[in-house]
Amino acid sequence: MEEKQSQAAHKVMINGRHSGTISGVSDVLSFDLNEIVLQTSQGMLMIRGQELHMNRLTLEKGEAEIEGKIDSLVYSDNGGENGKGESLFGRLFR
Repeated sequence: MEEKQSQAAHKVMINGRHSGTISGVSDVLSFDLNEIVLQTSQGMLMIRGQELHMNRLTLEKGEAEIEGKIDSLVYSDNGGENGKGESLFGRLFR
């Protein structure tokens, strides 16, 4: 039970728009050089920028480290990871 509580804690730390650490990550929905979409305990998080790279991903701990030029962070409230949000295809083909 403790492990689930530690994964649910969500924190985003951005360092100078060129690197960041995100906790509370449960899944990576998509990833390319211009956009990373993560499922977090607070809903879907879309990170947009240029030359984005995921340096470290540890789903067991719910952590991800990214680097590149970060332009924006946008949350989509789909009920969090336990809620009944749209499917991946529903989000892609809006």
